[in-house]
Amino acid sequence: MTTPITIIGAGLGGLTLARVLHVHGIPATVYEADVSADARTQGGQLDIHEHDGQIALAAAGLINEFRAVIHRGGDVARVLDQHGTVLLDESDDRTGARPEVLRGDLRRILLDSVPADTVRWGHKVTLVRSLGDGRHELTFADGSAVTTNLLVGADGAWSRIRPLVSDAKPEYTDVTFVETYLYDVDQRHPATAEAVGAGAMYALTPGKGIVAHREAGDILHTYVELNRPAEWIADIDFTDATAARARIAAEFDGWAPELTALITDGETAPVPRMIHTLPAAHRWDRVPGVTLLGDAAHLMPPSGDGANLAMLDGAELARSIAAHPDDIEAALTAYETFLFPRSAAAYADAHEVIDL
Repeated sequence: MTTPITIIGAGLGGLTLARVLHVHGIPATVYEADVSADARTQGGQLDIHEHDGQIALAAAGLINEFRAVIHRGGDVARVLDQHGTVLLDESDDRTGARPEVLRGDLRRILLDSVPADTVRWGHKVTLVRSLGDGRHELTFADGSAVTTNLLVGADGAWSRIRPLVSDAKPEYTDVTFVETYLYDVDQRHPATAEAVGAGAMYALTPGKGIVAHREAGDILHTYVELNRPAEWIADIDFTDATAARARIAAEFDGWAPELTALITDGETAPVPRMIHTLPAAHRWDRVPGVTLLGDAAHLMPPSGDGANLAMLDGAELARSIAAHPDDIEAALTAYETFLFPRSAAAYADAHEVIDL
C-alpha cells in the first residue's frame, strides 16, 4: 500500500498534524504501536501556553473543545521548603495564559477530531528503508508494510524514524523523576492535600525535590526528582513497590511527613522516568521525503514546553504542507527553517529549568 503522508506516532504532535491536515482537506495516516487509544495511561496535567499550544489548537479548530476540559484553578502554584513551610504562594492570575488540562483529555479531543480510519493501532515499526526520490518503506511487527511519499517521525524520544536524518541519540541527564499517585486525597490524605494546595507544589533542595500537582478528581500526581547516576537508579528493584518506595523515601529523611507521604503512601507502584535529552540545538540536513516533530526532533529535559512544542510543530508542518501542495520539499524546508531556531531557544530554557 502507498500513502501520500504517513505519520508515525499518535501522540499530541502527530495527532495535531493529522487534524490540521484534515482541516485543509489533506488526508494522512497515523501508525501507532499501542493496540488501542486506552492501551496505557497518558500522563498527568499539562499547562497549555497561549504562544504555542493554544496557537496549535486554534489552527486545529479545537479551542472550544479545549476550553471545555480545562482544570479551572489548576494553574496556581506554591513553593515549600523541606519542612513544609510555604515560601511562595501564587494565585491564579485568571489571564488564561497557561491553563491546565489532562493529557488524556487533550489526546481524546484530537482523536475525536480526525476521521475514524486515520489512526492504525497496533502498528509497531520494525524496519524503515529509503527507496529513493523521497519515498520510504516501513515494515511493521505484524509483517505488513507501507510505502509513503512523505514520512513524519512523531514517535518520541526513541524514534525509529530519527536515524533517517540524524545520528543523534538521547543521553541520560543524571536526573530521574519517580512518579507516584494519591487518590481521594481530601478525605484520605488531608495533611498532604493541604500542603500541596489547589495546583502545583514545588519542594526543591540541591540534588533532590518533590513536585506534586492536584488533578481533577481529588488526585495528587507526584514526581520525586533525584540527581542520581543511572547505576543508582538501576540498583532499585521497582518491581518490588514497597521496597522501592522505602528506598526513595530514605533520600528524604527529615522532611515533613506530609511531603514524604507523597512517596510512602503512594497508591500506585512507583515508576522511574529517567530524563534523557538530545544534543542542544539538535538539527539535521534536509533529507528528501522525511522530517520529525516533537520529542523525535528535539527531546529535552521537561520544562513545561514539550507537549506545547510538539503540537505547534504539528500545526506548522501541516500549514506548510497546505501552503506548498505541489512541492513537498519546499514545505519541509519552510517548516524546518522555523523549527530549528525555535527548538534551540527551548533547549536553553529547559536546561535552565532542570539546573534550577
